[in-house]
Amino acid sequence: MAAWTWRFEKSDGTEVPPAVQPEEFPTQGDAESWIGEYWKELAEGGADQVTLFEDTDKIYGPMSLHAEETSAP
Repeated sequence: MAAWTWRFEKSDGTEVPPAVQPEEFPTQGDAESWIGEYWKELAEGGADQVTLFEDTDKIYGPMSLHAEETSAP
């Protein structure tokens, strides 16, 4: 059975330890739900971006953890 995991990185791609320790996720949806819940804490803890893996296969990323700055009208 596949394990879905996140790699936590600085903006230059250097791996960093996550501020919130994830588990291995049984599905891609579970992994994405988790990152949706904890991205702020992870960004505040020093991770700039994440990459999603299924076992050793890169699925997508790097994906920024920093919210896009938008100006209010």
